[in-house]
Amino acid sequence: MSYKFIPDLCSEAIIPEKGILSQILQKDAAVNITLFGMASGEEISSHAAPTPAVLYFLEGQARVGLGSETVSAISGSFVFMPPMLPHSISADSAVKMLLIQIKSATN
Repeated sequence: MSYKFIPDLCSEAIIPEKGILSQILQKDAAVNITLFGMASGEEISSHAAPTPAVLYFLEGQARVGLGSETVSAISGSFVFMPPMLPHSISADSAVKMLLIQIKSATN
């Protein structure tokens, strides 16, 4: 069995001066795990995904659109999203965030 160990996930996330940088940490038949660095003021526009997903905020402040609601995320915030929930992310400061997309046999 192979595994991946990252001793300090937060230090792995790179925040660009402008834009959004994503780094795939794991991609297989079960999950997609992506680490994001977002410069302050950047936005991921509203979209939906066919799989359940988890957002975990490592650093920074962001507004997260979840359906018709908006929540404020800070370091340590956790979001679970069911399939096809429209969502968006606006970085109020530089943000480091982990995205976990959970696949299943029916997806």
